[in-house]
Amino acid sequence: MSYMRFVCLLATTLTTAAVLMAVAQSPALQRGISVQMAVTNNAAPMPEADNNDAWIVTVDADGNVYFGIDPFTPSELAEKMKTIPRRRDQKLYIKADARAPFSSVQQVLNAARVDFFDDVVLLTAQPEAVHTGTIVAPKGLDVWIGNEAASNFVAVQIGGDRGSATLKVGNKIIAPSALQGQLAQLFDNRAGRIVLLKASSQVAFAQLVQAIDASQGAGASRVTVIVSGEV
Repeated sequence: MSYMRFVCLLATTLTTAAVLMAVAQSPALQRGISVQMAVTNNAAPMPEADNNDAWIVTVDADGNVYFGIDPFTPSELAEKMKTIPRRRDQKLYIKADARAPFSSVQQVLNAARVDFFDDVVLLTAQPEAVHTGTIVAPKGLDVWIGNEAASNFVAVQIGGDRGSATLKVGNKIIAPSALQGQLAQLFDNRAGRIVLLKASSQVAFAQLVQAIDASQGAGASRVTVIVSGEV
C-alpha cells in the first residue's frame, strides 16, 4: 500500500469514527407534535425535557391537546396523568403554540394541579441563530401554579382577546415593551419580587409567555400564574 493511500484511508477512518461518536453522544430527542413556540430571551436550559420519560403536554394552534403524541381532551388528560407513576422531582413540560388561546393551556394547567403539580415549565423558542444540524437543548420558563401565600407581590393582568389584549400592572395600563422596566422599578421597593399573573382566557398564549419572560428579565424570584377566572 502506498503512503498516500494509507494516509487517505486513515483520515477516512478517523472521520467516520468521529461522526459515530458525535451521534452516540447526542441526546435522544423525543418524538412530538410540532408547534410554533413563543420566542423568549430569559428562558433557562431544560435538558431533561429531551429524556425519554419526560412528561410533555403539547397544545397546538387550534387548542388541541396531546400527551406525548397521543390526543386527549382536558378531562381525559387529568385521568391519564393520574395513572402514570412519576418521580417526585419529575417536571411537567408544556409545549404550546404561540397562537393557541390561553384557555386551552389553562385547561392543561388545571389538569396539572389535579395531579399535584405546583409548578410547570413552559417550553419556548430562542432568538439566537442555530446552525443547520445543530442539536440545541430545550429551554423554558418555570412558573408556579400552586396556591400563592405571599402578600407582597406585583399584580400583572392581561385582558381582552388575541386581537386586542391590554396589559396592566396594578391598575395602570402599560405597553408590553415597558413591562420589564416597570417591574424592575417596582422590585426595588419589594422584598419578595413575586409576580402574580392573571390572563383572560382568550388572549394568545404568546402574550402570557412574553409577560412571564419580561418578569424573569426584571429579576422576579417567582411568577405565579392564576389558572382559572377571567380578567
